[in-house]
Amino acid sequence: MNIWLVLLLGGLLTFGMRFIFIYLLGRFDVPEMMRRALRFVPPAVLSAIVVPELVIQSGQMNLSLMNFRLLAGAVAVLVAWRTKNTLLTILGGMVVLVLLELLF
Repeated sequence: MNIWLVLLLGGLLTFGMRFIFIYLLGRFDVPEMMRRALRFVPPAVLSAIVVPELVIQSGQMNLSLMNFRLLAGAVAVLVAWRTKNTLLTILGGMVVLVLLELLF
């Protein structure tokens, strides 16, 4: 019973914080400089999540050509840059990762 209570309260708290933030942004005029700065938050957060997964293996930084995740990530970056298509980016990176792991 306690776990359900924690899950429910955690969900309500998360929803409440997000709702209040969105509600307040809708009521107040946000300065243009802050709007420009907020556009960089999603890419920064995504980079902070993805980059360590690409370069750290077994607790150590691995920038070698045998780091298949890093190579697949580089291909995904190139696909994203050329196509600007999220699905193709994910598929391109995954196909390269699977092929490298199967071949080596």
